[in-house]
Amino acid sequence: MQNQPAIFEDYEIRRVYDDATETWWFSVVDIIQVLTQQADYQTARKYWNKLKGRLGKEGSESVTNCHRLKLPAADGKNYLTDVATAETLLRLVQSVPSPKAEPIKLWLARVGYERMQEMADPGLSLARARETWQQHGRSEKWIQQRMTGQETRNKLTDYWSDHDIKKGEEFAILTNIIHQEWSGVSVKAHKDLKGLKTQNLRDHMSEAELIFTALAELSTRQIAENSDATGMEENKSAAKIGGRIAKSARLELESKTGKAVVSGENYLPPSGKNRLNKK
Repeated sequence: MQNQPAIFEDYEIRRVYDDATETWWFSVVDIIQVLTQQADYQTARKYWNKLKGRLGKEGSESVTNCHRLKLPAADGKNYLTDVATAETLLRLVQSVPSPKAEPIKLWLARVGYERMQEMADPGLSLARARETWQQHGRSEKWIQQRMTGQETRNKLTDYWSDHDIKKGEEFAILTNIIHQEWSGVSVKAHKDLKGLKTQNLRDHMSEAELIFTALAELSTRQIAENSDATGMEENKSAAKIGGRIAKSARLELESKTGKAVVSGENYLPPSGKNRLNKK
């Protein structure tokens, strides 16, 4: 799962993977709790609120670069929580006098280093992901399709990066265009349909959904490459065409099978009645 807590010593650091920006966000209060060695979460939260106020007055980028996302709390519910990237937290740690400052900085640096390793060798990322999917009971057939789709996705985002598309919001806009075109629903609507919150949508797709997503992204990249699409407007056009190619294939399949490709099925724990069959 993409919101599985990271572990630092005996502490759980809540985190969430944002599909839109393809970024890990960590709970700031959880990091503060480690630094201040507070057993009580509320005390750590108050410490952070005071520190945030002081840093805000100083115009610190560590505060302006923090965001708010929903993370699970002790009562099992999700609440808006201050989160930051590993890079921002590395700077924030310097503002908290603590014997744990260096260990936590090394831990955060390792998180960043693993990401750099994966960027240099995407196979490492896929290997780690494969292990996680196996632990969650995914079939080998599903895992292979998920990995193939991720390779296709990586090639597309590499193209975008090289053709004046900014990682983050612009990636998200283009991704949503492709998804809307092939599936008929936005990324958010698809997640809502599956009952997902912080989870990665692709980790809860059926085999068919993964295949059509990959087809849409493969088509988009090849069309963009053929016209050397550069910048948002040209890549928006390629995204729409690529998505429509996959849509045509989806409609053809649905007409033959009488079964919708886009569904509310998911891999959430068994309490959900619409869990996918893993066999």
